[in-house]
Amino acid sequence: MTQVIERGTPLPTPQRAGGRRRSPAAAACVLGGAMAAGLGLGFLAVLVIVLWISSPYPDSGPGGALHLAAGLWLLAHGTDLVRYETLSGVPAPVGMTPLLLVALPVLLMRRAARLGSACGDGSDGDEVLPASAVFSAVTCGYLAVGSLATVYAAGGPMPADPLSAAWHVPLVAVLAAAGGVWVAKGRPLGPLPEWVPKGVRRAVARPRYALALRSGAAGVLVLLGGGVLLVGASLAWHGAEVQGTFLALTGVWSGRFAVLLLALALIPNAMVWGAAYALGPGFALGAGATVTPLGFEGSAALPLPRFPLLSALPPQGPGSPVTWAVGVIPVAAGLAVGWFAVRRAREVSYGETALTAGLGSMVCGLLTAGLAGAASGPLGSRELARFGPVWWQAGGAAAAWALAVAVPLAVAVHAWRNRPAAGTGPGDEWHAPGTRELRWETLRRAAGAPLVPDRAPVAAPAPVPPVRPQPQPQPNPVPVPEPDPEPEPDPVPTPIPDPVPATPVAPPVLPVSGARVLSRRRPPL
Repeated sequence: MTQVIERGTPLPTPQRAGGRRRSPAAAACVLGGAMAAGLGLGFLAVLVIVLWISSPYPDSGPGGALHLAAGLWLLAHGTDLVRYETLSGVPAPVGMTPLLLVALPVLLMRRAARLGSACGDGSDGDEVLPASAVFSAVTCGYLAVGSLATVYAAGGPMPADPLSAAWHVPLVAVLAAAGGVWVAKGRPLGPLPEWVPKGVRRAVARPRYALALRSGAAGVLVLLGGGVLLVGASLAWHGAEVQGTFLALTGVWSGRFAVLLLALALIPNAMVWGAAYALGPGFALGAGATVTPLGFEGSAALPLPRFPLLSALPPQGPGSPVTWAVGVIPVAAGLAVGWFAVRRAREVSYGETALTAGLGSMVCGLLTAGLAGAASGPLGSRELARFGPVWWQAGGAAAAWALAVAVPLAVAVHAWRNRPAAGTGPGDEWHAPGTRELRWETLRRAAGAPLVPDRAPVAAPAPVPPVRPQPQPQPNPVPVPEPDPEPEPDPVPTPIPDPVPATPVAPPVLPVSGARVLSRRRPPL
């Protein structure tokens, strides 16, 4: 049968099974990921072009500046660059990533994932995309632009290492996209999937792990705050040296502006270095040179680059009481871990509290190790092959400091919160730890319904109108016949009956939810 379509009749829209038309939400997600990568590249390209135009001695044309911008964008993902123009002729790797630059691709990718999750919302018959589809589409679009940028940066003065770019760029893209989709879906914290072993799901569901994550993150924040204070105090103490180095690097304002931008981008790295210095292992400044609170040795023959942040290093030689005082920072971090590891509930044992504090210390050590690994890297070959803190040393020191301080503090705080009430003797069990909770639980179970709602508030019962007393009919007074008039002087007065008292009405009894009413026994007559 041939279907005849009249002129002017609109063509039918292709539909999927189920009545929904094909939605461009998936294509929009792919385009969003590509645009996130393009915006990051464009921002760095504009910045490099402006600095190249304002430079009085440009080394290359605009093509070289654009290739350098692509290399900086890959460096922001943690990719190692290779510098071929060296005095020795040996290619030198550049693997130190300015942590402030990492925020640019992470924020753009996270926003692209959030916008992609809002594309297919089901309005106008569009198809609702699941979280996995949004995540895959946004990541594919971002990685497509990243692969093109890697190929383009290969023709510049500082090309990217292909092997390093093959796993650094996808790692940043996957983490940022997952965070964006998770936020767009309302930050769900449901149970683990069914394919996870049952024992692991039960273990993760326990509250000790959430407390351990919170306490470990609090300890890392205290360490980073102490590192910022340490770096700021050192810059203020060596203000003259820092100013002299900054002015001696270049004499034009464009060059000084570039040095200032680079110093600002390296401030988070300096924060992590300060935390590693306070922990004890310190950080390396090349082969055989390490800066610790106990001393700064091995840098006499090391050609350190002239940079304002490096001018704030402590003097060479053994340490002093001023440098030893930085031990207050890891102690404060351990106190934070121990304080946040204590639960509010009284029924938790001392062993559970100590275990939670120990897990929080391990989390603090792992996070510190990750930050130390991201903030360090090579700046060249030979002497400058090691630059920054060693990740396993910084992580181990953070875990050890936190474990030594957090566990005793957590147990002490737990004992203080569970102390008996004042004025109770050793034989008084009424105010013993946990007795109040047991009494309340027993009362709740006996009532058969929760007396106080745990999470969702229970609707209040409807108000019962008060029962008004019904007027009782008053008995008509019995007429008393008047006596015949007698000649007595004083007649007898007629008695007046007393009024009948109204029957008392009991007050209205409101219904009580969650309580058991016991019947009262009538007294014997």
